[in-house]
Amino acid sequence: MKPHRQPLQPASLAFDEQGVPASTRYGDVYHARAGAIEQARHVFLQGNRLPERWSGREAFTVCETGFGIGNTFLALWQAWRGSLGQPRRLHVLSFEAHPFSAEDLAVALAGHTGELRKMANALVRAWPPLLPGMHRLEFEGGRLTLTLAFGQVEYLARQVEASVDAFFLDGFAPRLNPAMWSRQLFGQLVRISNAGATAASWCCAGQVRRDLAAAGFLVSREPGFGGKRQMLCATLRPGLGRAVSAPSRDPVIVVGGGLAGAGMAHSLALRGHAVTVLDPAFARGPAGGHEGHRCAAMTPALSRDDNPMSRLSRAGILLGRLRWQGLPGVHETCGSLVRMTAAEAAAWQAALEALGFPPHWARWCPANQTETHTGWPLSEGGVWLGAGALVRPARLVTALLAQDDITVRAQQVGQLIKVKGSWWALTSDGVVLAEAPRVVIAAAADAPALLRAAVPDADFPKLASIQRMGGQVAHFHGSKIKRSTRAIVAGAGYWLPQDNGVHVGGSTYVLEAGPDAGKASVAGSREVAEKVARLLEIGPQRMLSALAGPNDAWAGWRAALSDHLPVIGPVDARQSLWLACAYGSRGLSWMTLAGEIMAARLGTEPQPLERELLNAVRPR
Repeated sequence: MKPHRQPLQPASLAFDEQGVPASTRYGDVYHARAGAIEQARHVFLQGNRLPERWSGREAFTVCETGFGIGNTFLALWQAWRGSLGQPRRLHVLSFEAHPFSAEDLAVALAGHTGELRKMANALVRAWPPLLPGMHRLEFEGGRLTLTLAFGQVEYLARQVEASVDAFFLDGFAPRLNPAMWSRQLFGQLVRISNAGATAASWCCAGQVRRDLAAAGFLVSREPGFGGKRQMLCATLRPGLGRAVSAPSRDPVIVVGGGLAGAGMAHSLALRGHAVTVLDPAFARGPAGGHEGHRCAAMTPALSRDDNPMSRLSRAGILLGRLRWQGLPGVHETCGSLVRMTAAEAAAWQAALEALGFPPHWARWCPANQTETHTGWPLSEGGVWLGAGALVRPARLVTALLAQDDITVRAQQVGQLIKVKGSWWALTSDGVVLAEAPRVVIAAAADAPALLRAAVPDADFPKLASIQRMGGQVAHFHGSKIKRSTRAIVAGAGYWLPQDNGVHVGGSTYVLEAGPDAGKASVAGSREVAEKVARLLEIGPQRMLSALAGPNDAWAGWRAALSDHLPVIGPVDARQSLWLACAYGSRGLSWMTLAGEIMAARLGTEPQPLERELLNAVRPR
């Protein structure tokens, strides 16, 4: 199976005879020889009448058609930081087909001093792995976001979702890189434009001006920079573009306080929404249904053709790392080895070569290297995934829900009704628990019933096949295992590194068969022990003897669809009712992704995900 898109092709840092960064691929320089920051200020800031145009705005979005080395972004950041009447939030969306590595980026930006040097260092520290797709970076406490779209602009321009106020048209020369200046690209820019959007470029070629005009821009020529006689400025024609809207800060009710609900609540609260989370499981403690859930594995999904599940998993894990980086003790990157049989080895090695992912993200690990990576000498190799992480769910849920603007209540929602434009969450006998303009159903397998009652006239066939499953993990004494585990080992089951002397192994899958299916049992722990023993190639009796005790385990419920994708998105035109459910065994991967999708939509931010992936998880 081949990946459906071309692998990402990173740039290699080179300099021309005057010391200006240049592309060997396109035979052109990354910025004018007269100065990168000076060019950005003259062409892109003045050409878009910034910072005047963003004065007094709650939020403002800029789209750059070529990120390059990032000097234009730094100039924009500096201007926003120093302007009066700056928007509270500045969003930048930038395309880049050939991104630099963080190491090359650091070298290219090393000449900056003072404030710009500090900004450049922050950019390098935040730089994402060189993987295709969308990458969200944040600065200034989240008030400045940079959404990088890595890959071919011909594809990604159709996939981004944003509300853009100003465009920086900055690719290599049209004769060298025509895709960055095509009429098709300009048409997609109009699709994501706000009314009154402007554009500017150092390029003033006649065909570029004509194609911009054909797409819907009023184009003019202004004095250029650095020896260029003219530059291009443009404004979207009246009647085109979407109406400029302020970000929503409406209160939100979240029904369900597990991973799905916690992820949603946290992302929304960070944007200033007052969130009420309702779940009877909070009577057990601040982690709700995850009380006692000591550790879990978060391993990227990987497919040989990089299918939607793999891409969604990649996006969700990277967003989770962004959101959890300030929460101590909830997340430790240790890497995961996903075991493969000898019959699968050749196909997976060929797929990894075709995908072209960085080795630190995904690479083949032969059998003779398994002990080096994991601490366990195994007879067959597998795929090494460097982003695999040990996560402590109880700590995570508790920390996320401790965010300001989140209220947690141990109450069961029996029904949702809409009254005069507001949602009421009621008990089964009609007592009002909470009221808000927006509500999120994050109640796993209970979501379809709540949804049917809330919108009885709507049909959601996608949810008809949702399956509820119980599952259990078991705890093992590290001292009885007598072998150090350095990474997650996964396959038919999983095994985690020690956490304060205890290993966690998993897991069972029990199709719903009554209330006991979601409870820990001695039989469940024995099943886990035998599964992990096969995974690690040791005798089952040794693993059974290491069980921490008959009551030292954790069990819960999962809900999943047959395609193993989550369901995330609004179910009504006003986007007042949202679903976040069917997370299956990948709740840790999906939870932040769902929250960021909703928060971005309500906050008029660029979406952190391609449109085709948003469509893949929508409720219908």
